Amino acid sequence: MLSRSRCMYRTLRRSLSAVNQANNVLVRSASVYRSTQPCESPSAACSDQIRSFRTSAVHWDELVLVKTPAFAESVSEGDVRWEKAVGDSVTEDEVVCEIETDKTSVQVPSPAAGVIEELLVPDGGKVEGGTPLFKLRKGAVAAKAAPSPVSEAPAPPTPAPAAPSPPVPPVPPPAAQAKPVAAVKPPAAPPPAPAPQTTRGRGESRVKMSRMRLRIAERLKEAQNTCAMLTTFNEVDMSNIHEMRNLHKDAFLKKHNTKLGFMSAFVKAAAQALTDQPAVNAVIDDTTKEIVYRDYVDISVAVATPKGLVVPVIRNVEVMNFADIEKTINAMGEKARKNELAVEDMDGGTFTISNGGVFGSMFGTPIINPPQSAILGMHGIFDRPVAVKGKVEIRPMMYVALTYDHRLVDGREAVTFLRKIKSVVEDPRLLLLDM
Repeated sequence: MLSRSRCMYRTLRRSLSAVNQANNVLVRSASVYRSTQPCESPSAACSDQIRSFRTSAVHWDELVLVKTPAFAESVSEGDVRWEKAVGDSVTEDEVVCEIETDKTSVQVPSPAAGVIEELLVPDGGKVEGGTPLFKLRKGAVAAKAAPSPVSEAPAPPTPAPAAPSPPVPPVPPPAAQAKPVAAVKPPAAPPPAPAPQTTRGRGESRVKMSRMRLRIAERLKEAQNTCAMLTTFNEVDMSNIHEMRNLHKDAFLKKHNTKLGFMSAFVKAAAQALTDQPAVNAVIDDTTKEIVYRDYVDISVAVATPKGLVVPVIRNVEVMNFADIEKTINAMGEKARKNELAVEDMDGGTFTISNGGVFGSMFGTPIINPPQSAILGMHGIFDRPVAVKGKVEIRPMMYVALTYDHRLVDGREAVTFLRKIKSVVEDPRLLLLDM
């Protein structure tokens, strides 16, 4: 009876153990099943997981096609210069490429952060407004190469113990030596090697002309082929304007937050001279064979940039004062240096001023900026001896040059124009007297 009870007890214990194992398997299976199925009433952790997946899916799967921006009416096409390559990460508003037109460069920024998926135009390719440029995968991050594992250098083997050195035999005294030891001669030094002969490099490289440089070349050659260009010269004593600037530059800077330079005086003097000599401010319409006279003065100021010469326009100079002119020149110069000039900033212009003096130029003959009829060239200020009331004095002098289209402007008008420039710059009070 007792043995039968023990047997029944062992059988019951085995059954309970099997039931527990089956229950554990069912629990694990249910857990795996729930992890692979959508939650009907998700917990906070499940909701966060779903949100994270949806967000990443939206960012990683969305491809954006970026097209060429619309150009101004006077520009039909441009050349693409890529700043980024396929696989590069970009941030929002980071420049991906520049489109170089005849007059300026248009920057194309990234509309969002992501990775460049595909470039649809080769570098240097021509595009028009609306041409597809590149594909951007929003939110993606460029894959980074995994760092190569650094292999640990094996420890240097432990050096074996050095063998004991043999005993040194005793040295006999000099008297006991059989023969004297002959002195050993040092080996003769080898002759010095000849100095290596260095040859100067004579290589050359070729760089394709940019679209802007090609357009500048075409316009300048067009001006030489079309206009009957003639240049007349004069010199300006800069003593008074120099003194006026030194006297008022600090107060001018404090009030207007811009420096007082010499350019504003020449721009204002040119506006007075153009109003006084309207032929210099006019232009020939070769199509209709008419002369177009303007009752406004828009002066183009030549600005040198790494990509070429640009000429932003200061409009309605005839109604501006020195502060207005200096602020406009500084704003245009800053935009030119940042390559942010728009085509509209350079369209038009009735007259051009080019200041080669900032580079140390002493003398030169500028070329007309077509379709204008004249250009004023400013040069460096140098101390020179001049005759003043019968005496020789050292004065800061500047040479100025007016190149004009002789088909429209006569010599008398050109000389009178330059004399007006000279008189106003040498005595700015004439602006107040309207003389």
